[in-house]
Amino acid sequence: MYSLNRHIRGWIGAAALFLSVPAAAQQPGALEGTVVSARAEPIGGATVRVAARTVVTDVAGRFRISGIPAGNHTVSAIRVGYSAATQSVDVAAGQTATVRLTLAEQSLIMEQVVVSATREVRRMAETPATVGVVSGDQLRAARPAHPSEVMGSIPGVWVSVTGGEGHTTAIRQPKTTNPVYLFLEDGVPTRSTGFFNHNALYEVNVPGAERIEVLKGPATALYGSDAIGGVINVETRSPSATPGAEAYVEGGGFGWNRFLASAGGMRGNDGIRADLNLTRTDGWRDGTAYDRQSGTARWDRQLGGGQSLKTVVTYSRIQQQTAGSSSLTEADFNGHPTANYTPISFRDVQAFRASAAYERSAGSTHFSLTPFVRWNTMELLPNWALSYDPTVYTTGHRSLGLLARYRLDLDRLRTRVIGGVDVDVSPGSRLEDSVVTSAQGGYYRDYTRGTRLYDYDVTFRGVSPYLHTEIAPVDGLHVTAGLRADFVGFDYDDRLGVLQTGKHRRPEDAEVRYRHLSPKLGATYEFGRALNVFASHAHGFRAPSEGQLFRQGQAENTLGLDPVRANSYETGARGELLGRFSYEVSTYRMEVTDDILTFTDPSDGSRETSNAGRTLHRGVEVGLGAVLPAGLRADLSWARQRHSYEEWSPRPDVDYAGNEMESAPRTLTSARLGWKPEFGGVFGAEWQRVGAYWMDAANTQRYDGYSLVNLRADVPVTRGLSVVGRMNNALDRRYAETATFASAQRGVELAPGMPRTLYLGVQYRWEGAR
Repeated sequence: MYSLNRHIRGWIGAAALFLSVPAAAQQPGALEGTVVSARAEPIGGATVRVAARTVVTDVAGRFRISGIPAGNHTVSAIRVGYSAATQSVDVAAGQTATVRLTLAEQSLIMEQVVVSATREVRRMAETPATVGVVSGDQLRAARPAHPSEVMGSIPGVWVSVTGGEGHTTAIRQPKTTNPVYLFLEDGVPTRSTGFFNHNALYEVNVPGAERIEVLKGPATALYGSDAIGGVINVETRSPSATPGAEAYVEGGGFGWNRFLASAGGMRGNDGIRADLNLTRTDGWRDGTAYDRQSGTARWDRQLGGGQSLKTVVTYSRIQQQTAGSSSLTEADFNGHPTANYTPISFRDVQAFRASAAYERSAGSTHFSLTPFVRWNTMELLPNWALSYDPTVYTTGHRSLGLLARYRLDLDRLRTRVIGGVDVDVSPGSRLEDSVVTSAQGGYYRDYTRGTRLYDYDVTFRGVSPYLHTEIAPVDGLHVTAGLRADFVGFDYDDRLGVLQTGKHRRPEDAEVRYRHLSPKLGATYEFGRALNVFASHAHGFRAPSEGQLFRQGQAENTLGLDPVRANSYETGARGELLGRFSYEVSTYRMEVTDDILTFTDPSDGSRETSNAGRTLHRGVEVGLGAVLPAGLRADLSWARQRHSYEEWSPRPDVDYAGNEMESAPRTLTSARLGWKPEFGGVFGAEWQRVGAYWMDAANTQRYDGYSLVNLRADVPVTRGLSVVGRMNNALDRRYAETATFASAQRGVELAPGMPRTLYLGVQYRWEGAR
């Protein structure tokens, strides 16, 4: 590793010497102007770039850039949620040129702008990766009661319901609860690397978000340990240019009630936005009620001199009966789907985050510093373990972290260099007791706490520097490369003593450390708006989480778990045709080694984690869009994939090599039709298909998959007032959100999805004068 570091330092030094050769001296000029929307409203926070110099517009959409060499230049403006805009401008020596750039709010794929691929605002066409986007318009139209209602619009993404707003996710992986995804809010991880929660999206106010980006495949070279399967970045809503407020009240089947509110605006150099989400439901099955309260406050301030500050504070609390999918026998699934064998199960979650992102642009440089704090706690009685390992536990962690980033733009080869470091210190704990359950007729009716099983403190620490470079040696070609070094680890302190027998073994006090280098390389080439091709290689790395390392269970050794490693190769093409049709096609192949896999004993359904697998993941993902006459728009998302065990023998007499992985559908499809008629309103219909998949690693039982139809309508009544209707599972299909073959004794177990459900709401919007 030290030899590699010396080589890296040499490469950086050589590059700096090459790029520092000065251009011929000449008297510079300046450029000033405004960035506005198609409705002539000023757009603050837009990134304007010309001649390797970058600046961010103020709240009035104004900007000024000095030190521009005399001559003809191309000036560009980009902002998340808008199309990118470019314009040619002549700058005279010693003079100031002016320009007005207009950003369209609607865009097809070539001019879309994304953040997640580089942590910087970037045109999709310059991104050598597949980034799926759920736009603000989609979120506002869908008003999702669960993330699964919008995430399926991204090709190859499957989010399913476990209960309430709980979820499991599949992105280039089988559906899993394992720590293979990184969840962000405005680029800040919602949880520490060491304390993963697969339900992380219920700690974010999804229906109140600005948009969601999904970066598929390994992103460790930029984001670190968690990001093997993908990165999900939920962006908060920015303050509006004019003061405004909106409120939405909704009721639905099974005691569903929800109140959503948002208000904000700008005054002088300040902009504020506040969002609120209050939700309650009785649940459509017995004992599945939940309550949610969440709020987000955001304050944007322009400090002058190219400086800005964005402060975000969020809080969520979720109280949920039945923590998990609550699967049923086939007989009850078909005849009594509202049954719930585990009504004593519960989950109580609280999550708080605060961050302050300071940004400063000066000429060809940009500096960003984001300190953050987090506090998470969860009390849980998991229903999935009641039959073989009933426990109740409380986990939590506090975090103090920092994201620092510096960018330098250079004229030579239109080079951009981004260097940064992520720092995270997160002390946490686990307190876990056994429970003695009382069951009657196959239903768990009550429980009492038993003996203390785990009681420990653990602190996660991580320091991770990274370097990302981009060059454009010829018109149309963009090459990117990156490298990240992760230095992460845990300090574990047990309060109960070592135990090396039985089902709840405890390791001795330990310090566990991991060091890893993660590279990436990619390129895009624009032949024109009709065709943009890209290819990339990315390496992923995932350190084991707190629960995998120190909640030993019956495994012989968990402190020796190795990090999961992944190597992914991806190619793709995207483009626009006739200004009305867009497409994106990508193929990927990812091999995961030292995969941390969970073996389910077919005799009793008990589980054991081991570091003994090699898995292979490959697929094709397709996204198509068409803007049709009469206000119609059609979209199609489709994926064909195969996930398999290449090496995995959890026991001497069990070998799954060559088998397909369970909970891994071969196909995922979403077809959507939207209509915005001239008289106003928004109407939509969606057909969703989840293909067949194996229910067990032995590939003996197969679930046939399911198809659903969802409908929605938003009808204006008067100025600012509209009536909203949504109908999920409109054809009332019986389907399973989760299907497993747990053991020969328990047989096939199916977690039923919601039947046809109607929601009706009223939306009111007010907009003041600018």
